Amino acid sequence: MVGDTILIALYAAIGAASAGVLGALALRVLRNRSVALSLAVVAAVTVGAMLTGTMLVARAMFLSDHDLWVVTTVCAMAAVVSLVVALLLGRSVVKGSRELAEATRALGDEGSFTPPAAVPIAELAQLSEQLVATSAKLAASRDRERTLEASRRELVAWISHDLRTPLAGLQAMAEALEDGMVGDPRVYHTRIRAEVGRMSAMVSDLFELSRIQAGVLALSPARMSVFDLVGDAIAGVDALAREHGVRLVGDGVDPAPVEVDGREMSRVLANLLVNAIRRTPADGTVAVAARREADRVVLSVTDGCGGIAPEDLSRVFDTGWRGTDARTPPAGAGLGLAIVRGIVEAHQGRAAVSNVPGGCRFEGHLPAAV
Repeated sequence: MVGDTILIALYAAIGAASAGVLGALALRVLRNRSVALSLAVVAAVTVGAMLTGTMLVARAMFLSDHDLWVVTTVCAMAAVVSLVVALLLGRSVVKGSRELAEATRALGDEGSFTPPAAVPIAELAQLSEQLVATSAKLAASRDRERTLEASRRELVAWISHDLRTPLAGLQAMAEALEDGMVGDPRVYHTRIRAEVGRMSAMVSDLFELSRIQAGVLALSPARMSVFDLVGDAIAGVDALAREHGVRLVGDGVDPAPVEVDGREMSRVLANLLVNAIRRTPADGTVAVAARREADRVVLSVTDGCGGIAPEDLSRVFDTGWRGTDARTPPAGAGLGLAIVRGIVEAHQGRAAVSNVPGGCRFEGHLPAAV
């Protein structure tokens, strides 16, 4: 009995192996053809392996011709049904694959992907979902690129305008000094020095912004207290605040530790404070605060500018944005807030702005030191 079982298994294995080898060769030949043919080959191999093994076992067991005919007929019917099902499935997969290919071609031509109405198998459905997500990312990237390009064009136009005016004035004053047409040259010297300082500051901002956008801003982080950081920043702009009649308040500052580049973060606070002082009316207040929120430290500067138009809130930190003419400070090139965002993000933080009663609040969310 055991010997017969081993013999049957051996004959079945020989028949299945023979059909499998032929099927592997057929799949290799058809590897660049339709998946429908590959599925038909797989079905044929399955039925062929069963039929070959059955025939060999039947011969070895000396079945009658009638019994052999019955077994062969049953296997043949199974083969027909299997091939039909495989061809139908293959046709469905091929149709879904072609529809997906057409939709993907549209992604390359038109920049948008519309998934087919029905996808026959889970793998193609998953691929379709990934293409939808990729299409959305590409659309967002194109929008950012268009926004950045428009911002750059505006920046070039504004910088050109801001440089043309002082350069024309410098040229006129230099010519007047050369011709001896000035009664007191010291007045012109003072004006020339002021214009040169203003243009130097603009060039410095451009250089800083270019380093930020190129991702080469070198940071030297060190552990420090937010209280000291804010105190130094307030002391640096105190004279400007007195000149504009603005009161500086820094009472709500928690002495939370942060690990930041002191020089760069001082520039962030200086930009925010100068911006707030220039946009706050005389007798107004600019408040600086810092608070600990879980694993973050939030630095905020609140001014009395009257608020920012809701449609402009999303553009405040864009390169070159300066708002309306009434809110444009003298010598402003629209780089300060872009630099603020770049430095804060370089510290793995986030910059934000929101309107508050009577003004607006700029915030820098920074990781707290451990």
